[in-house]
Amino acid sequence: MTAKEIRDSFKQFFESKQHAIVPSAPMVIKDDPTLMFTNAGMNQWKDIILGTRDPEPRRRADTQKCLRVSGKHNDLEEVGHDTYHHTMFEMLGNWSFGDYFKEGAIDMAWEYLVDVLKLNPEDLYVTVFEGSPEENIPRDDEAAKYWSKHVPADHIINGNKHDNFWEMGDTGPCGPCSEIHVDSRTPEQRKASGKSGRELVNQDDPQVIEIWNIVFMQFNRKADGSLEPLSMNVIDTGMGFERLVRMMQGKHSNYDTDVFQPIIKAEQQITGLKYTTFEEETENPISKEQDDINVAMRVCADHLRAVAFSIADGQLPSNAKAGYVIRRILRRAVRYAYTFLGQKEAFLYKLLPTLVEEMGDAFPELKAQQTLIAKVMKEEEDSFLRTLEKGIGMLNDAMEQLKAEGKKELDGVQAFRLFDTYGFPLDLTELICRENGFTVNEEQFNTEMQKQKDRARNAAAVENSDWVELQPGEQQFVGYDYTEYECRILRYRKVTQKKNEFYELVLDNTPFYGEMGGQVGDQGVLVSENETIDIIDTKRENGQSVHIVKQLPKDTAAQFMACVDTDKRDASAANHTATHLLDYALKQVLGDHVEQKGSFVSPDTLRFDFSHFEKVTDEQIREVERLVNDMIRQDIHIDEHRDMPFDEAKKLGAIALFGEKYGDKVRVVRFGPSCEFCGGVHASSTGRIGFFKIISESSVAAGIRRIEAKTGKECEELLYQTEDMLRAVKAFFNNAKDLQGVIKKYIDEHDAMKKEIEGFQAQAVERAAKQLVEKAREVNGIKVITAVLPMAPAAAKDLAFKIRAAVDGSLLCVLGTHADNKPQLSIMMSDDMVADHKLNAGQMVREAAKLIQGGGGGQPHFAQAGGKSVDGLSAAVDKVIELAKL
Repeated sequence: MTAKEIRDSFKQFFESKQHAIVPSAPMVIKDDPTLMFTNAGMNQWKDIILGTRDPEPRRRADTQKCLRVSGKHNDLEEVGHDTYHHTMFEMLGNWSFGDYFKEGAIDMAWEYLVDVLKLNPEDLYVTVFEGSPEENIPRDDEAAKYWSKHVPADHIINGNKHDNFWEMGDTGPCGPCSEIHVDSRTPEQRKASGKSGRELVNQDDPQVIEIWNIVFMQFNRKADGSLEPLSMNVIDTGMGFERLVRMMQGKHSNYDTDVFQPIIKAEQQITGLKYTTFEEETENPISKEQDDINVAMRVCADHLRAVAFSIADGQLPSNAKAGYVIRRILRRAVRYAYTFLGQKEAFLYKLLPTLVEEMGDAFPELKAQQTLIAKVMKEEEDSFLRTLEKGIGMLNDAMEQLKAEGKKELDGVQAFRLFDTYGFPLDLTELICRENGFTVNEEQFNTEMQKQKDRARNAAAVENSDWVELQPGEQQFVGYDYTEYECRILRYRKVTQKKNEFYELVLDNTPFYGEMGGQVGDQGVLVSENETIDIIDTKRENGQSVHIVKQLPKDTAAQFMACVDTDKRDASAANHTATHLLDYALKQVLGDHVEQKGSFVSPDTLRFDFSHFEKVTDEQIREVERLVNDMIRQDIHIDEHRDMPFDEAKKLGAIALFGEKYGDKVRVVRFGPSCEFCGGVHASSTGRIGFFKIISESSVAAGIRRIEAKTGKECEELLYQTEDMLRAVKAFFNNAKDLQGVIKKYIDEHDAMKKEIEGFQAQAVERAAKQLVEKAREVNGIKVITAVLPMAPAAAKDLAFKIRAAVDGSLLCVLGTHADNKPQLSIMMSDDMVADHKLNAGQMVREAAKLIQGGGGGQPHFAQAGGKSVDGLSAAVDKVIELAKL
């Protein structure tokens, strides 16, 4: 069976078991503050599991794009070195929310694997949770009983808490789990090992691996560590698609299946290098060099998928949060290709067409975004290759210094600086050092790494107490229709972050919009008969608005009036509506290829990122502004459709964004020709926006542009600022009527005077050079020129080179210059002083610069240093002569 056929068979099997087949959620998570990436199939169902969303339909199945490279699930450094770890992978899953539980899940898993896929039951082993006496959790005898219907007792293995008790996080839903492991060893391997498959389960044997995990969610972990039963039992099944394909295709490595082989073949074609499969390696042992090539090709094939899918889902590489993770994955692939595949130019993006050809049908976002993905990847690769060259140069300098000092070990602090500044992993630094006969102090490196982790952990540390339940119920959001509404508190909890304490409240009915989709959360007040509580922010968590307050109401059981700050809400709503009009206008002016890639909407401003491959011209910006303002003047009223079936919304012409998760029912917002899927709050009509003005247009990444704009009152303030500035400029020029003409005249006069001054300076330098050469003193056949004089840095450099040109060999020139109370030291020598006398201007200037409280460097024949103390210049000049030992 091909990978595609296996994926389809899974869906068809569970569809026959009354499961609704649902699409994969995006791999990049946008509106969950606790998670950057989908790292398990259950992520998109968190709100159902936590009881904040209706569980219907109660049976579901899907294939989910996942990424595991950070946090608890971190497989990155293992990827490529073994046969089965990946960054991006597919998780085939089936779910039950309060429907079937352990027996149903176990029976279906066995039926699919053995009856449908025909896996040999003798090769399958299952694990059950052995229990935890300290938490008063018994062994999962119930699961063991149901497994005993299918497998003999010696194929049922007790598993510890690490392997067989799943938890969403430090708190929240959790429960025991059962894994299915398969022994895929060849008869020869089994004989050579002398061990049964049972003995190798969960022992990191690459041929005895887990392919299926059924989580029986039945507990809720509280902040104090105690467990309480969940109100609804949940089945969460995850099966590694790549591992299943490997079993079905009779391979012993995921990378030898048709999931990865087309990409690896493309790598071989581009590099001219050979990749050896697991079977080939088994038959003929390979060299260390070939193993390095194999690992590098596996790394590139895997990381290509992770980076391409992340960009398709809207996450660009960057220096922060999720973007940094993607950049780190891409750079890991680049340096493997650079080091082991001989690729000194962008390489990964060349593999993209093969990936799209293989996976584009199952995941159409790859095809639709192919051009953008390629441009972003190539730019990132080119950028890192330049950085890599700089880092290697820095490392070479460090090794030269070690050689000069007679040392053999690179300081771990320097190695960490290479990692932190240039993205050099420790193993790359060690590799380059080893090739040159040096070692790296790994202990020091690890100490620096731990310090950085501790700083990051302390900065991000958040401590949540348990939710205090005041009354049962689900929250209803009424903010589309009301800005004030009666409510009661359903539950609250205390949160501590960076020694600051605040509280999070969940209301039964709320008009407050929780931050989502780039739109900031509402602010306002919670009013009862006896007190008023400020709501300083509203966040979105697990499908509900969570209200942030600095103090808890004295009477949490009271009835309140929730009142949104309407000035801020109206300004945010106007800016949000303006982004919809802007999106439409950009498509009209630039073309249909324009697609939203992110936005930020607050009461003060709006930011809109979109795909476009060149700078937007001033004329195009003006045309976009005219279109938007024309729609504002038309005062088009909102045409809103709530709970519209997704397919109907598409027929209506609503624009769906790649990287967004949409349910069966969606909300559509239309303003005339602009029609989009949107859950945000909007102006009641376009006229409420007032006016629209773009204040900047810039590049965010390859193929991504950013527009920032103002609306309404903010535009008014911008106009006043511009008027005030023009008035002030006019005053500088005696309120001249033709301001533009007067300024041009001043600029022309300035340019003419500047050229004249430069001519005078050049003449002064010529005279100074001539005088200094004439006054040169001779020491042991060497012309020595020293001087301390007022001179600008550029002129000082020019003077040094003119002196060198005027003296025929055997020259040592030391100039101390100063301008604007800033000292500078310059050393110029002839080539024979470097070659015959072994002098180095760069080393000498670093030592002498200490006397002017500064530092610098340069080439052996010419170097400069700046400093803070003009008074030390004469001593610094003398120090250079002393160091020369003439």
